[in-house]
Amino acid sequence: MMNDNSIDHYRRRFLKNAGVTAASAVGGVQLINFANAKSDDQAVADSVRWGMLVDTSKCATDCTACVDSCNEEHGLELFDRPESDVQWIRKVELQNKSTGHQVSLPMLCQHCENPPCVDVCPTGASFKRDDGVVLVNKHTCIGCRYCVMACPYLARSFVHENLENQRSWSPRGKGTVESCNFCVHRVDKGEQPACVVGCQSDGHKALLFGDLNDPDSEISNRANTISSRELRADLSLNTAVRYEGL
Repeated sequence: MMNDNSIDHYRRRFLKNAGVTAASAVGGVQLINFANAKSDDQAVADSVRWGMLVDTSKCATDCTACVDSCNEEHGLELFDRPESDVQWIRKVELQNKSTGHQVSLPMLCQHCENPPCVDVCPTGASFKRDDGVVLVNKHTCIGCRYCVMACPYLARSFVHENLENQRSWSPRGKGTVESCNFCVHRVDKGEQPACVVGCQSDGHKALLFGDLNDPDSEISNRANTISSRELRADLSLNTAVRYEGL
């Protein structure tokens, strides 16, 4: 008769095998592990922590430049069913009930230091790189959506549809979960995420991206001189995305 430890062992082994099977059958799409965007001689290091600072005073209510740039960069498709409309970054309007003060801000994966999505994933498909970027390995995601329920920012989406016209640098697949990946394919080449480039090109310059651990970086200097906050600080997730002007 098996004890609790044995049952847990076999359950984990089953889920792991199921993940491999599901990944191989996802829409006939060949998935690559975009998490390892750097070459072998440029390994991701924990000396870096990528983060984003959002200046809500510069984020215009009617502007969707960050959303549009993200959709274009990653080939995010919109279908007829509302629940299948995937956005890795979306605009949210907030209002202070006491003062009536309103702000518009982009909502995306917050790339938590202690990510709940990683904690609940049964296969290890949700994981955090050493540089703090939280990702989903489409090879081992079995579509259980535990991570979707665990995310307090509603930042994860499930792919319901067969996909076409995918980007080679950002593979997706029916039956898997996806979310903002900080454009690691760009960051690992020394470039800025697509949403930041789009915001800057539109003239708002509300998004600042960089290494939070580098005392000489622009984002680190700004974060140390202005007042900013993380969303749901009460959860002690230590997010890499901070908001100024809330």
